[in-house]
Amino acid sequence: MLISFGFVTPMTAGIVLVIALVIFGPGKLPELGKALGKGIKEFKSASEGDEKKEEVKVDKVDKVEK
Repeated sequence: MLISFGFVTPMTAGIVLVIALVIFGPGKLPELGKALGKGIKEFKSASEGDEKKEEVKVDKVDKVEK
């Protein structure tokens, strides 16, 4: 039984990983993975933190105007 996650099947993922290994080499792949993970983490924190930062800015402006 073949399990697929959206359009990416395990066979497709394997082919992409092999191509990435050939292009970047085994030494560069962990660095690329770390950079990608860090970028995703920063994006999530920035998208979740924008609402909180805006609320804090509004509170500070209200206090200054009083």
